[in-house]
Amino acid sequence: MDRTLAADLARLPELLDATRRAAADALATLDARPVLAPHGPAAPPEPLPEDGSGADAALAAFRDRWEPRLSASAGPRYLGFVTGGATPAALAGDWLTAAHDQNSNSALDGAGQDLERETVGWLRELFGISDAHTGTFVSGATMSNTTGLAIAREWLGERLGVSPSEDGAAALGPVRVLSGAPHSSIAKALSVLGLGRRSLVPVPTLPGREAVDPAALDRALADTPGPVVVVANAGTVNTVDFDDLRAVAALKERHDFWLHTDAAFGAFAALSPDHAHLTAGLDASDSLCVDLHKWLNVPYDSAVQFTRRQDLQARVFQNAAAYLGPLGSHPDLVHLTPENSHRLRALAAWFTLRAYGRRGHREIVERDIACARALGAELAGDPAFRLLAPVRLNVVCFTLADDPAPGRLAALREAAAAEVFVTPTVLAGTPALRAAFSNWRTTQADVRRAAQALRTAAREIA
Repeated sequence: MDRTLAADLARLPELLDATRRAAADALATLDARPVLAPHGPAAPPEPLPEDGSGADAALAAFRDRWEPRLSASAGPRYLGFVTGGATPAALAGDWLTAAHDQNSNSALDGAGQDLERETVGWLRELFGISDAHTGTFVSGATMSNTTGLAIAREWLGERLGVSPSEDGAAALGPVRVLSGAPHSSIAKALSVLGLGRRSLVPVPTLPGREAVDPAALDRALADTPGPVVVVANAGTVNTVDFDDLRAVAALKERHDFWLHTDAAFGAFAALSPDHAHLTAGLDASDSLCVDLHKWLNVPYDSAVQFTRRQDLQARVFQNAAAYLGPLGSHPDLVHLTPENSHRLRALAAWFTLRAYGRRGHREIVERDIACARALGAELAGDPAFRLLAPVRLNVVCFTLADDPAPGRLAALREAAAAEVFVTPTVLAGTPALRAAFSNWRTTQADVRRAAQALRTAAREIA
């Protein structure tokens, strides 16, 4: 064994303790650190060392060279990208995931699969989804949407008497995917799956909304020959608008389509009695995307995909190798996603659900919703800002009241970045900013700090 590696093995408990202290220091200083670290010129890359200096030296080099450049994205005022944090239990679960280093894809070493299936069952219950759906962990919403649409592609083939997984996507001929306000990952998935970005057909939304117009969707389905795919949205990116999922599903009585629902963070509305009506009809989906490193507050990367047609899913992703485990009626996870290697992502989710239960996660969701409404009220009461949509759930979409040019909004973001991080967007042609609340640490005190930082920044650029 390499001498340095052997020395680290002998001192492993001390090294883990040093790493624990470094992690604790980073988390303890979240409130004081700039939310977005200043962007300076990057230092030239260091050459690969010929002889290593050990884990202690690597930790010291990381803390000196890289840690100061990292954002405080685990903290309460990082309001970009719908980023959650990591609850204490989720962090503990993630550390143990690395320590046990399981590839949880095979029944040949099955405890990881069993833990994942138990966690998926808890998530179904959390979101009000029936056991007609099976679920599998994936890396994020993009992979969840891609997996769901891959199953939809195979369903199209089933309807047309071909198998895209065997014959290729070209066997389908032209495909149409209808949606009102799809996330950008939908077009990306269609590109990856060989269906093409141009297969995505926009359907008119309700006036002043991002929710699809059910009547317009009805007409689009009537005008589209052959079986099609519909992508419904349960929580759009800019305004957290929800399609009427029950009305969309009811169109199946007249039209033949696969219903994929992107509920990346909107599914968590089901936890709040005041907002659960928004997710009514979620269970009618044929496939479903939910992102967990958003509002479940587990570390990146983690999401889950659900489907009613696991048989089609296994047809797409089956992998023939003796060492990978059986396909069968209850296929191993290796046969259900693009990944052969599959870290035990479910453990962090299992930990936080086991530790805090439905009630604890409901409290996080409702507190974040209250914080979003509070920030919306603060900005609506300030003449420097204009809300572009009502605060429906956990996102505030706003712009400058005067001259909301992209350059001015970028200057506003940069001026406020030490206290609050928000991301740029465009809504109905208007350049804007979005503040997304999903972190378990965020409180009303953080809302006040964020609002004050935005006000100060607006004055500076005026």
